Amino acid sequence: MMNSVVKFLHPKGDRFGAVGIDLFWTIALFGAALLLFTIDLGGVALRDWDEGTVAQVAKEIYQSGTIEGWLFPQLWGTAYLNKPPLIHGLIAIVYAIAGIHDWTTRLPGAVLTACSVPLLYQLGRELFPTTLTALLGSAVYLTLLPVVRHGRLAMLDGAIVCFFLLLLICVLRSRRDQRWCLGIGLGFACMVLTKGILAILLLAIALVFVVLDTPRLLRSPYWWLGLGLGAVPSMGWYLAQGVHWGWAALGVSLGSQGFQRVVTSVENNGGAPWYYALELVKYSWPWLLFLPWGLQQLWHDRSFSAGKLLLVWLGGYLLVISGMGTKLPWYIFPLYPAIALTVGIPLADRWTGTGGWGSYIYSPRSLPRVWIIILGILGTIATGGLVYFSPWGGDPSVMAQVSVGFASSGLLLASYLGYRHNPLFIPVLLWSWYLALLCLLTAPQWLWELEEDYPVKPVAAMISNYVPQDGIVYTNHPNHRPSLDFYSDRPVQPLDEASLMQKLSQPSPHLYFLLTESLHDRLVNPNDPNPSNPSDPSNRWETIATAEHWFLMRMTN
Repeated sequence: MMNSVVKFLHPKGDRFGAVGIDLFWTIALFGAALLLFTIDLGGVALRDWDEGTVAQVAKEIYQSGTIEGWLFPQLWGTAYLNKPPLIHGLIAIVYAIAGIHDWTTRLPGAVLTACSVPLLYQLGRELFPTTLTALLGSAVYLTLLPVVRHGRLAMLDGAIVCFFLLLLICVLRSRRDQRWCLGIGLGFACMVLTKGILAILLLAIALVFVVLDTPRLLRSPYWWLGLGLGAVPSMGWYLAQGVHWGWAALGVSLGSQGFQRVVTSVENNGGAPWYYALELVKYSWPWLLFLPWGLQQLWHDRSFSAGKLLLVWLGGYLLVISGMGTKLPWYIFPLYPAIALTVGIPLADRWTGTGGWGSYIYSPRSLPRVWIIILGILGTIATGGLVYFSPWGGDPSVMAQVSVGFASSGLLLASYLGYRHNPLFIPVLLWSWYLALLCLLTAPQWLWELEEDYPVKPVAAMISNYVPQDGIVYTNHPNHRPSLDFYSDRPVQPLDEASLMQKLSQPSPHLYFLLTESLHDRLVNPNDPNPSNPSDPSNRWETIATAEHWFLMRMTN
């Protein structure tokens, strides 16, 4: 049995055997990823901002029932120029097949992100001489917390990583067969139609690698044919927007929603240059522990293809996003595959260097002591989560507690095995982290941002049930919530207090107000010495319904 496993990791013999083994690992990784990224997708509500907006655009594409609705997407009757509509259109197709639900909204992005795991394995097989490094790198990527969390959301980042990996695989294979250059165009077109100008940065990373590694490709007609074929649908879509909406629309799509994010902070989403370094430190454990050793090995092997690509990818992309004016946590997503492959290098080295399953010829050596210490510290810290998610803790949850139990026990056992110089600490760490994530994703705590605001579904149901389709809803909530708009099937417009008071003084049967409990009490309480209602005394308030401490009201004469 052990010899069979060893042959899977280090295939020898004819080419058919190697292809069969790669196919085995590709299918196994895709199956594990598909389970992780799709389990209980509809267990929690959609998140603000991107999920609610993407879902609403997709719903309007589906409800339009026309190709024109897909080519020229709208958001509440106005042109949607934020991002191209490839993923929105895929969600609309799923809506048409299975209906409008939370899980159908997230399904296309989750499946594409799951596809990126076996694609990363194939990329690793092109870069590294052994299966082991590619396999461990892909497994690390699969068990990175931010990859799993953001990859399951109805967002665009997991999809664009999938298309970027497809492009890089085609670049590497075109060194042997230049017909693969045509696939580069496919990957580039999908990236542009997913997230616009970000595709230019990712293509630039591939171009720099080609210049450093295989400059002869730039003289190939297949290379330019592939890029040209990729540019046609991309340019065609943007030109169509200009013709349909007016050329000023391109200034919005490419300007304020594109290049402006590079130089300025859009919607107050700024940050220090070390913003993304902090994101890595906060969410990339335990794999961040092994990254310095991987970077050291990459620098040592910088004359090889793997060193060139990963150093350009890591350094170039991180440098650009760190210098951008607008900073959002998910902008770092395309960096995680490179981090995972880099981490796979020291893990594979230590696996073989400590004997693996006992089938390697090796010189015994100890593991870095810092690995053992930090794994033990992380396991001890994670143990505290058992108390936090217990019935006596701050956020009781059985599945979250089981998740933390898997994580803490895996970390502590890995620390012990590392202390014993036992290479099994690597599969123990991977397997325990996978199980921990699998359990976490069946608990509502995996999308902890939802706890930052009131539960949106009960409030949306109240609005949907009591406000007619032609009604206009205003709220004194300080922020716009696209998820509330999506669930209530109408835009709910936030207003500051002065603007809201002005609306309150203009009775209309079409105006409805979603108000906090404190403002509701001030308006309906006639004994308030400082009434906030400037309207005529003959007006009276009607409280229609209440949910989650929010009151739906209207004013009648």
